[in-house]
Amino acid sequence: MSMIIAVDAMGGDNSPAVEVAATVAACQRWGCHVVLVGDTAQVRSELDKHDISGLKIDLHHASEVVSMNDSASAVRRKKDSSIRVAFDLVKAGDALAVVSAGNSGAIMAAGMLVCGRIKGVERPAIGTSLPNLLDQTMVLDMGANVDCKPTQLYQFALMGSVYVEHHLGKKNPRVGLLSNGTEEKKGNDLTREAHLLLKGAPLNYCGYVEGGDVYNGSVDVIVCDGFVGNVLLKVSEGLAVAIGTMLKREIESRFFARIGYLLSLPAFNSFKQRINPAEYGGAPLLGIAGAGIVCHGGTDPVAMSIAIRQAGEYAQSGVFERLDSIFQDRQCFSKEVQA
Repeated sequence: MSMIIAVDAMGGDNSPAVEVAATVAACQRWGCHVVLVGDTAQVRSELDKHDISGLKIDLHHASEVVSMNDSASAVRRKKDSSIRVAFDLVKAGDALAVVSAGNSGAIMAAGMLVCGRIKGVERPAIGTSLPNLLDQTMVLDMGANVDCKPTQLYQFALMGSVYVEHHLGKKNPRVGLLSNGTEEKKGNDLTREAHLLLKGAPLNYCGYVEGGDVYNGSVDVIVCDGFVGNVLLKVSEGLAVAIGTMLKREIESRFFARIGYLLSLPAFNSFKQRINPAEYGGAPLLGIAGAGIVCHGGTDPVAMSIAIRQAGEYAQSGVFERLDSIFQDRQCFSKEVQA
């Protein structure tokens, strides 16, 4: 099958304009083959604003939309919703992966409903890459599962480690469990039980890590429940905006600071690119038996175009095969997890 990526054209805050622009950019820059899933009249109207000659862009009609205000269970009722139809294409073998900036709960629900979970996986997880001092850190779960069991954190660690090794190319990635301190006595019931399980896991497990370790590069994968992970993500996004705003105010308030800024402009531009979420594309939905990439609802065309490329690379990375092998081979699980 050719490498076709199904893009949910109706899911984002500014759909279908962003999805169409992202698709055109991905096809122009990397030669991607994309099928846009959604209201074909609206999608075609947006496509008419771009030069798409020679590009591999197809349309697939879906009459319904799962909105941000809908519950995740809406995908069961809205059988012709764009996100569910996109996963139908993957299930049927007509696409390799799905990219959506829609309701993250609905994306996970649609992926599980249509494609199912990898056998042995209790709950899928959303993994987000955040920049650190050396490269990037994958944190999961970032919001798919608010309440978790210790065995699920154990599985998140396995899935995150496999993704980072097989998709990002880091050998023997270091894994940490997010807690309120690095000492053994720290944490809550969830983290303490998960810590005991992870100590016996076939992973490069480094033990508890703190919030600052997300950005210092001491580990490659950090595991937490979806409630903590989502708060971490929102704080990180808010802090990045606040720092940029405060820095701009300081520069504008001082004459010599403006001169210094102009001299340092190349360094500032490089820094801005380094911390720009767009450079990291979307977040993989790990654990479903199909490739799904989740984008922020307010994503821009640059970020989504990178996510489209990322989706194809992820689908062909061998992550699924490795995860399936791991979860089928119960030898890799500690006795406590097997129990």
